[in-house]
Amino acid sequence: MKMKKMVAAAMVACMAMSLGAGMTASADDVVELKWGSVHPETAVTTQMMMKAIDEINANAEGVHVTGYPNGVLGGSTDLVEGIQEGMVDIITEGPSQFASWIPKAAQVEAPYLWQSVEHMQNAMNGEYRDTLNELFDSINVRIMGTFYYGTRQLTTNKPINTLEDLKGMKIRVPQTDMYVKMVESWGAAATPMNLNELYMALQTGTVDGQENPLPTFESNKFYEVVKNVIFTNHIICPNMIFISGDVWNAMSEHDQEVVQTAISNAIAWNDEAVQQAETDLVEQLKEYGVEFITPDDTIREATIPAIKPLVEDWDYLQTLAE
Repeated sequence: MKMKKMVAAAMVACMAMSLGAGMTASADDVVELKWGSVHPETAVTTQMMMKAIDEINANAEGVHVTGYPNGVLGGSTDLVEGIQEGMVDIITEGPSQFASWIPKAAQVEAPYLWQSVEHMQNAMNGEYRDTLNELFDSINVRIMGTFYYGTRQLTTNKPINTLEDLKGMKIRVPQTDMYVKMVESWGAAATPMNLNELYMALQTGTVDGQENPLPTFESNKFYEVVKNVIFTNHIICPNMIFISGDVWNAMSEHDQEVVQTAISNAIAWNDEAVQQAETDLVEQLKEYGVEFITPDDTIREATIPAIKPLVEDWDYLQTLAE
């Protein structure tokens, strides 16, 4: 992690004189912005990022954005620290990665919280985003939009049919408490690690499984090393696009409108693409020898009692479903 931070710092140092938190000016006064992501180039999430960047660069007057996918600027922890420290200007990340600073951010990734994709979208791009942005203002970060990352499924090196089958297994999770508590409620051992370390961990048996939406499972080629997809449907997962508050406030009104419109358009494309991909990937992954299993209700029944008390706004968020 330290090495990645040093690399990121070196990239910033090589740019022109800083104009603010993470912003650098070129000779023609166009400010160069860095957009970081841990996702590989092939991921739908990265395609969304590049669509937004292309639209911004075609229409903005005072900013130019370059995308850095695949963890080039560091892992998730590096990015969420970096956007606060001025090392990176825009990031694509899960809100729970900010839980150390904004505890309520982790709640929106709670297992079995959302009733549907539409429920999550309506809440997270509506009044609840305003609620969260008031909190994120305290760390000088702004939520630009929430997108559908996919419905997270458990994928393992052995078939899982009941809660009992999970006992003692090592399951990789993102580096957040909510996910750790979820896996612990299954009687399994939670193993936090960065996404770009996960393939090797699955291949070597460092972990026995992981949980992610099917597009992430496919784009990272995890199907090469684990062959069982368990339809737990445990999290309808929101991810977000964040921007540095200093960067946002330094933009002209024109460029703010351009950036917001481009991000909103890219999110609309992403949400449709991810839902279609989840449908298509079942048949595609079967061709790779992947087995699909629908477990009984014991996993869900163990999870909700462990998680609901941790979500302050659980009942309120249910009222935002249509």
